[in-house]
Amino acid sequence: MPASPLFRRIDVAPAYQKVADAIEREIVSGRIKPGDPIGTELELVRQFGVNRSTVREGIRVLEEGGLLRRDSSRRLQACLPRYNKLATRLSRALVLHEVTFRELFEVSMTLEIASTECAVERATEEDIAELAENLARSEQVIADPAALAECDADFHVLVAKASHNRVLQLAREPAAQLFFPTTEMIVSHAAQGATRLVEAHRHLLEAIRRRDKAAGVQWTRRHLQDWRRGFERIASLDRSVEHMYMEHAQAVRRK
Repeated sequence: MPASPLFRRIDVAPAYQKVADAIEREIVSGRIKPGDPIGTELELVRQFGVNRSTVREGIRVLEEGGLLRRDSSRRLQACLPRYNKLATRLSRALVLHEVTFRELFEVSMTLEIASTECAVERATEEDIAELAENLARSEQVIADPAALAECDADFHVLVAKASHNRVLQLAREPAAQLFFPTTEMIVSHAAQGATRLVEAHRHLLEAIRRRDKAAGVQWTRRHLQDWRRGFERIASLDRSVEHMYMEHAQAVRRK
């Protein structure tokens, strides 16, 4: 009986992926800057020594990932992927891995507190003005769960922006996108949910304005604990995100 092999076969990446990987390395390393041209398709064909269809497929991969774009004359330029493109891809991965709301909650507690702490230290007058505008809009739509949920998501994006830490901005977005639909559900089911949400935002804004880190952390923690209590009234924290949203979508269709 032959012995079990110690090693698995090596997968050879297709040529278009090698083209995409080579260009991505240059952009990520900073050798090609955002806005720099990367050459025409014909120039890339000559440089890589591959056929045109291979280059086109590699370019398509990079365009979908947000690392390349075409200017008004259709010329290719390097660019940095926007937060939402990265977050959407990672959010899908979280769903496919059947993560639970408990896992999202635990990670978000850490990331949202970190965002608040940095925002307290670094928020500019412009950042504070944007947060105040969001709070005013939230107060106007407090009776509309869908609109309030959107304001809530925007408020936390603005806090992360005020942290002036791009890693925090990137890190919190995938989980935040999965949280977003639950806010409308909670506010719709909890009589005081909308009021408590707006109150938490008001205190968070004041903490940032006063540079009061302790108050900022305290209200971020309270805000997330409120979400947890509200969520546990409608579902278990150990439900997977995928199953929860599938059931919610089916319920909406039945109405």
